Formats: sequence, C-alpha cells, structure tokens
Amino acid sequence: MTILKNLHQELSRFRLRVLAAAGFVLFCFGLLASRLVYLQIIQHEALQERAESNRVTVVPIVPNRGLIKDRNGIVLASNYSAYTLEITPSKVVDLELTIDELAGVVEIQPRDRKRFKRLLEESKNFESLPIRTKLSDTEVARFAAQRFRFPGVDIKARLFRSYPMGEVGSHLLGYIGRINQTEKKAMDDWSEEDLANYRGTEYIGKLGLEQSYERELHGSTGFEEMETSAAGRAVRRLAHQPPTPGNTLMLSIDIRLQALVEQLFGDRRGALVAIDPRNGEVLAFVSKPAFDPNLFVDGIDADSWTQLNEDLDKPLLNRALRGTYPPGSTFKPLMAMAALNSGKRAASTVIMDNLTYSFGGRTFGSPETDRAGPKDMRLAIVSSSNVYFYSLANEMGVDLIHDQLEPFGLGRKTGIDVQGEVTGDLPSQEWKRRRFRKPEQQKWFAGETISLGIGQGYNNFTMLQMATAYSTIATGGLRFKPRLVREIEDVVQRKTRRIASDALEPLALKPEHVEVIRNAMNGVTLEGTSKQVFLGAPYTSGGKTGTAQAVGLRAGEKYKDIKADERKRDHSLYVAFAPVEAPTVALAVIVENAGWGSGSAAPIARRVFDYLLLGQYPSEEDIALTQQGKTFAPVGAQRRALDVPLPGQAAPAASAAATASTPASAASTATAARSAVPAAIRSASGPGAKP
Repeated sequence: MTILKNLHQELSRFRLRVLAAAGFVLFCFGLLASRLVYLQIIQHEALQERAESNRVTVVPIVPNRGLIKDRNGIVLASNYSAYTLEITPSKVVDLELTIDELAGVVEIQPRDRKRFKRLLEESKNFESLPIRTKLSDTEVARFAAQRFRFPGVDIKARLFRSYPMGEVGSHLLGYIGRINQTEKKAMDDWSEEDLANYRGTEYIGKLGLEQSYERELHGSTGFEEMETSAAGRAVRRLAHQPPTPGNTLMLSIDIRLQALVEQLFGDRRGALVAIDPRNGEVLAFVSKPAFDPNLFVDGIDADSWTQLNEDLDKPLLNRALRGTYPPGSTFKPLMAMAALNSGKRAASTVIMDNLTYSFGGRTFGSPETDRAGPKDMRLAIVSSSNVYFYSLANEMGVDLIHDQLEPFGLGRKTGIDVQGEVTGDLPSQEWKRRRFRKPEQQKWFAGETISLGIGQGYNNFTMLQMATAYSTIATGGLRFKPRLVREIEDVVQRKTRRIASDALEPLALKPEHVEVIRNAMNGVTLEGTSKQVFLGAPYTSGGKTGTAQAVGLRAGEKYKDIKADERKRDHSLYVAFAPVEAPTVALAVIVENAGWGSGSAAPIARRVFDYLLLGQYPSEEDIALTQQGKTFAPVGAQRRALDVPLPGQAAPAASAAATASTPASAASTATAARSAVPAAIRSASGPGAKP
C-alpha cells in the first residue's frame, strides 16, 4: 500500500515536470513566433530599408561651380580638375609613420604637413583630408602601384577653383575655402533641402562675390546609387542623377580697367570705385594692396597666412568696402549742396576769406596754397576755401548737416551686393550719444562742428559712399543701389536674367542748385587744383581734390614733425564725374599717405576717364611715373585700350572681344563704363586740411 502511494506521488511529480517543460517550450516558441511576427510584419519596411542600405551606397556628385566673368565675357573665376592624395585618420593606425612612408612615394613638403595638421584640428576623425594636392600623372601612377601598403589613404579627383588674373580684382571676387567647424555648425540651421545640396561638398565661398553669391555659384549636387558587395566593392549602378552646375555671374566690372587702376597704384595703398550714375553699375572696385586668391583654393599654408595677416599694409582689408577715411576737401561740394538745399546760404553769398577762422578761442587755418579775398560758393569750391566752409558749418550746425547729407548715402550702408560693408560716420548729436559711453564724452560741443565743414572731425566715409553720393549729384538726384553683378546666366537652360540695380526714391534737388555744384566742380578742372591734371582733355569733367589729415596733431606739435613717418602723412583724394553735360561715370579715389589730392589721386582719375570715355590706355612711361605720384596730364603716346594685353596674357584675347556683352571697342566700353571710388582705412582727424 505504501509502495503504491509513493509510486502515485512520483507519477504526479513527473507529470508536473513534463507539463512545466512543455509549457516552457511552448512559451519559448511563443516568444520566437512573436519576434518573428514583429520582425517580418511590424518592422518589415524598416528592416527592408536597412537591408537595402547595406547593399546600396548613395554617392553624392559635387557640381561644377559657376564661372565669374566681367562685363565683356572675360573669365575671372573658373574650375579645373586635379588629383589629391587624401588620408582618412580613423582608418590609419600610425598617422605620422604613414605620412613619412608616403613621402617616399610622392613629394610631401613641410608646408603640406602643416596644412594637414591644421585641417586635422578643424575636422572630424572620419573625414578624408588632403595631404597633397595637384598630383602629377607620374605621382598618381607611383602611388597606385603601392596603394596596398597604405590602408586609409586614397587618390581622389577634385575640382579646384582658379583665378586666372591672380591678384587683379581679388577683393571683389573673394575666394573659396574648405568648410570649417564654425560653418558646419551654422549649416545645422539650414533646411534639409539646402543641407542635402552640400553633401559631398568640402568648399564654400569665404569672401567677396564667392561668398555673397554662394547659392547661385554652387549648383545642385547629384548622386549615384551603387549596389555593393559584402566587401564594399561596387557591383553595378542602380540609379543616377547628374549634378546641375552653378550659374555664371556676369559682372558690371571692366577687368581691363580694374587691372589698369591696380597697376597705377603700384606699391601704394588705397582704393577706387567707379560707378555708372545712370544705373548704379560698378565698373571698377579696387583695393590696394591686393592678394592672390589662388593661395586659398587648396588651403593656405601657415607661412603665407602669417605673412598676409601680419603685413602692415593689410592686404586682406577690402579698403573699397570696409575702409573709412575723413574725406577732406572732397566734402566741400556736398556741404555746398546741403546749404543750397536747406536754404542756409545762397550761391551768390560772399564770404571774406582771411585764411583764418576763430571760434571758441581756437583758430582754424587754411592750406598754404589758398589765397585771401572775397569768395562766393563757386569760387570757394574752385579755390577750396577752408574759411568759407568753416563758417558754413557753424551756420548750419551738426544736425542739419547730418539730415541734409544722410540721404546721399553717407554714414550708412549703400546696399551693394557683397557682404561686409561698413557704415562709416556722419556725425550728429544723437550719433555721439550712441557712440560714446561716458556722459562727459556724449555732449556735442559747438567747436566740433567747425572741422566738419572741410571734411575732417568725426567725418569718416568709405569711398564707395563718396562715389555713390557724387553719382547722385551727377544725375541731379537720381539714386541707385550700387551693384557688381549685372546678369546671372543659367548654363543648363541657357537663360540669362538681368539683375537691375534697385532704384531708390530720387532726391528733390533743384536743377539750378545742381548746376551751381556742377559748374563749380568743372571749374576745379579748368582753373582750380586739378587744372594741370586735366590739361588737354577733350571732354568736360567735374572734380574736387582733397588732402585729408591721417592723424591729429597733439598740443604744441607741428605738421612737419609728423611727416617723417610715411604712414602719418596726409591722404590724397579725388572725386569726379564726366562728362559734365551728361555724366556717365562718377568716381572717388584715395591714395593713402600720398599728400596733395592733385598729385596722386587726381592723375589716376584722369586715366580712368581717358579709358572709359576715349578708349585710351596710358603709356608704360606714364604708368611708371603715375605710380610714383610724378604725373599730371598723361605723358607719352597713349595706346588703344583693347591692344593692351590682360595680366598673364602675351596678347589681347580676341575671343574675349568676340564674346563681349557690350560693343567690342574701348570707346563703346567706355560709354558703358562709369565711376571709380576708393575706400580706405579709418583715420583720425584734425583741422587745417589741404585741398
């Protein structure tokens, strides 16, 4: 009985174990079945996409960057392809050893190592970085034969930007460079569409038009879908969308004129901007010294960067856009227009000029060349009378001067189509309160107004602003935003769209007042300070010289004491327009620390007018003398402009003339071209500026 009972208990336990085991097995199968349902049904689409991505690789295809051409079709920025030797740091065990071994296969210079190290610091570890660019075919073949030795190192075909004119027009063109980490972070805020368009792109516009028109120049990125093996090798192409090349920028700039002006500056510092006052097109946009944008294309080396960045002449500063200067006597015609427009002084009012003006216990002087005597408005401009404009500034007051001249574009951005423009300074009492923090510095003193009348004091403007202001004078009140790009060509659709300058609301200037200023500025070229410069010119022009102090004088210091330091000498300025009867060009030019306006700046303006209005190019002798500030009217036999080769060319490019967007003659190019404006570095001010 006991035995049967024990047997029954054992069988019960056995059945429970079997049931538990069966339940566990069924539970496990249930888990497997549910997992299978989850993977095969619920996660089907996601897993299928992942599986496809494992065998399909999407390779972005970078588009050709758009060209940049001048108004006559001459190419200023283009592209070429070359091979680069690139390293992916995450795939290399010993980076230094690998570079050392690579140096035995292809030439790797110390500057290449420095550039690679800098790029490594700025980039992520998994990005491919160039250790050598522009490899020759021999170097490519040599590396290909030993490629097995260098895992993580590869040869890639890249597009490189080329600036065939070198330094000519470098500040307006700008350059492209490798996208840095700061720019990558900024790109995170872009839309998904814009961000996708930059996949595979490693370069972006950094300065000038390359930066401002990046979206137009970049184009649309294409792609290839490639089926790959388990080892990652391409098997076949599944889909393909070609890239769309960037659009072509057609500038209003005449690069032959641009090159001439840069040559006339020589080794001197300064700027010039030329504008067509009828439509705002910029014909020349010069900043000297310049730099070679080709240095930045594949990453500038540390030595070149240090040299450019630490150069006292500041070649990286765009003086035409970001430099500000006291305008000196070139401000006087604008003051006269403000007086006429506000009714503060009539053109016929005569002021006795005794060569000194006393106010608040201080005496304000005149230049040595000035002559005493009674002067009306015209004679005051022609002879560049300081006393006349000292008294006018006192009568008008700082706020009225500001309110009258601000509409001419002074003290604010002109809105030109390139980034980085500064505002300059057109002072007012409110301006001074905003400018200075300390209460004792915020008060405007009546004596500070006096120097404003002759373009000194707090006055500081870019030459772009000065050229724009005199364009408004030349047209009798018509105003336009200046533009560097006149057309954009879609190279795929073969369509060109015109980029018109934005017309601003005209100023209500009375024709008789405009005529007074035009007549006086014409008198400057016939009997005034630029008479010798425009001697024999077959066209009429209006102009005004200016000699602005670069630094102020300390108590007890005389001007002759600071002339020993070249960088403290006066700046040479000139503003002008031509022809007087129907102006088609307005310009402003400055040559830093070059002295009298008639000695350095005005001769450059004369040669710009000769080029634009007559199609004439100065002789080599004349260019050499002008570079030294030793000319007035042109010397030697002038040449036909189109017969002079462009920089880097042995002879004029016939094809450029054939593809010109304006009539292919220097004279007709001249009719289309207009004004040159210099922009320069901000300088301190002081009284007693010369004409």
